[in-house]
Amino acid sequence: MKASPTERLPNTESVWALLETVTDPEIPVVNLREMGILRNVEKNATGFDITLTPTYSGCPAMDQMVDDVQSALQAAGLSAQVKIQLAPAWTTDWMSPSALVKLREYGIAPPHPRPVTSSLQKVTFSLRRNLTASDPIACPQCGSLDTTEISHFGSTACKALYRCLGCLEPFDYFKPY
Repeated sequence: MKASPTERLPNTESVWALLETVTDPEIPVVNLREMGILRNVEKNATGFDITLTPTYSGCPAMDQMVDDVQSALQAAGLSAQVKIQLAPAWTTDWMSPSALVKLREYGIAPPHPRPVTSSLQKVTFSLRRNLTASDPIACPQCGSLDTTEISHFGSTACKALYRCLGCLEPFDYFKPY
């Protein structure tokens, strides 16, 4: 008896592992899975359905990420449909612990953990989040907590630009959201 096309495909765990080679085009030390952008891998009748969620809905790197995912799968002889899913919205809570370490080592201050809240939340709109002395951003270069925000937007909209007052180096801070 002949195996169906689906039975000849690798399992989804193998595809997850294969896709761990696809890095974020803006932060090449972390892969899409570690960033929480790679959300789902499902087997379908002819290949796989891959779901990606951008860090924000206007992320200019999404086309590159889709191309990189498709290229990795094609190089392995696999067929896939890549879907972009905007809801639920990506959150820094989806970043893996290894991503946070790699960001710091790369020179980007990782996001602070967000406080755990109930499902009912008070929504406050403001132009910027004011950091207090209780939540300083550590310099990823020297570890100093004596840092200051230079610009609320850094190299990308999801990062803020900071300067360390200890070593005087500028650095990006990945904003939590």
